Amino acid sequence: MKKKKVQPAPVNSDLFQQALDGVIPLPPFNRIPLAQPLRRAPHRSTAISTNLIEDALSDNDAGGDVPTDFLRSGMSRMTLRKLRRGRWPMQDTLDLHGFQSDAARKMLLVFLNDAMQHSLRFVCVIHGKGWQAGGKEGVLKSRVRHWLAQYSEVLAFCEAPQNAGGSGAVWVLLKAGGQSSDIPG
Repeated sequence: MKKKKVQPAPVNSDLFQQALDGVIPLPPFNRIPLAQPLRRAPHRSTAISTNLIEDALSDNDAGGDVPTDFLRSGMSRMTLRKLRRGRWPMQDTLDLHGFQSDAARKMLLVFLNDAMQHSLRFVCVIHGKGWQAGGKEGVLKSRVRHWLAQYSEVLAFCEAPQNAGGSGAVWVLLKAGGQSSDIPG
């Protein structure tokens, strides 16, 4: 029998180059720039600013089912749909990981009050998933959502998509500063 000549196996880089033959790179100008950089919560003493903000948020009935979304009465369902789709640019974020309930409530109030003063409309509140033994939802997760529903300036909120925190965060739509509940665009 006659032996066949064995050709050397192509190197991975050669195979890669062959696979990319004829591929046209995407132009860099097709990216959408962020409308404005995200603001960060002010670094100030929460004890001082919390004294000036009325704390009317209740913890009662926060232990029940955790709502994934909320829409203030009188608002269009399209508003909630646009919120879920990220229709508006994110303007600020608050991360409550590691805070106890009372401190988280105070920080949330300061954050929402500050957002209203700066006419922010679309913010994100990260509370974490906080799984407990027995498969129960986290305390902070249920309370944050309960508090947001009580805050009169919150028009709607929904659970963030998986790539933005999933069930550990909520996207919040706030009223325009000093205006009625009109929604942009």
